[in-house]
Amino acid sequence: MFTGIITGVGRIVAVDALGSSSTHGKRLTIECPGAYLDDVSLGDSIALNGACMTVTSLDAAQSRFTIEISAESLARTAALDQTGRVNLEKALRANDRLGGHLVSGHVDGVGRVTQFEQIGESWHLRVMAPPSLAKYLAYKGSITVNGVSLTVNRIRDMDAGCEVSINLIPHTVQNTALRTLQVDASVNLEIDLIARYVERMLGADPQAAGAPAP
Repeated sequence: MFTGIITGVGRIVAVDALGSSSTHGKRLTIECPGAYLDDVSLGDSIALNGACMTVTSLDAAQSRFTIEISAESLARTAALDQTGRVNLEKALRANDRLGGHLVSGHVDGVGRVTQFEQIGESWHLRVMAPPSLAKYLAYKGSITVNGVSLTVNRIRDMDAGCEVSINLIPHTVQNTALRTLQVDASVNLEIDLIARYVERMLGADPQAAGAPAP
């Protein structure tokens, strides 16, 4: 589990194929801030732009680690098959502060940036989410964009999907890889975990769940 509070900004510095066909995944080498790996061990979970990955090797002296990502995961996420900046978050510990919201590290869909511009001291970000995620998005609800826990300020349902408007404070822009976003960029989205369970409960068949029929 994660919180959507980014603990470091890294960079994918190498992408190597794990096989010769499109069914094979990739091995990513990530360079991270100094001392970031001091409390990381092989097999630990680190989220890259919101996608939970497993550390398969690490070199703390060089501040680098590797992960292996399957072809299935590559097909369902954005920008994890190319070099560039990525948001990093280590897995939540039982005694950590829950500063954002509960995040599973499982990408629910890929959105598209429709606006990203500075307004006053803050930044206005608008993202078009896929239609399948629209029912999970609500005013003042939570959404994870490239691993960052954010609050939805406005929603607009459209034929192409659901456009969410988000306000980013300067601290968020300065301390995450969101500052590199551009219009039409693809971003990883994860909807609120609670919304997912509410939808399941409201749509569940009481008899199938073992509850007495009304």
